Amino acid sequence: MDIKLINKATSEDIALMKEARKAMKNSYSPYSKFPVGAALITDSGKIFTGCNIENASYGATNCAERTAIFKAVSEGERKIRKIAIVAKKGDAYPCGICRQVMSEFMDKNDIVLVEVNKEIKRFRLEEILPFAFEL
Repeated sequence: MDIKLINKATSEDIALMKEARKAMKNSYSPYSKFPVGAALITDSGKIFTGCNIENASYGATNCAERTAIFKAVSEGERKIRKIAIVAKKGDAYPCGICRQVMSEFMDKNDIVLVEVNKEIKRFRLEEILPFAFEL
């Protein structure tokens, strides 16, 4: 599927979106029927991917973004530079919990890429979570 680029997407942005789309194929979303994929790149240059994983007990469901972040953190990565999020249908804006988790491992000026109407939108984390909870 072709994705239009807006807000000056880079070749790295495009590569992350493609990885997120691949990860989305592993989504387990029998309840929402809303597959989501995410891909991130760390400061060390490693790429981690994730998909949403649902559960009959909705509280046990995990979003694609958090799956990718938790995989990175569990492998010793603590600094995420950029994350890309795609959905099979509809917009792929991250939920509030995912935004807060991102703020734990990303700086406020790091980039969040979101597929919206088949176009890539580029945001700084601070734009989508202006008042993050911080200690």
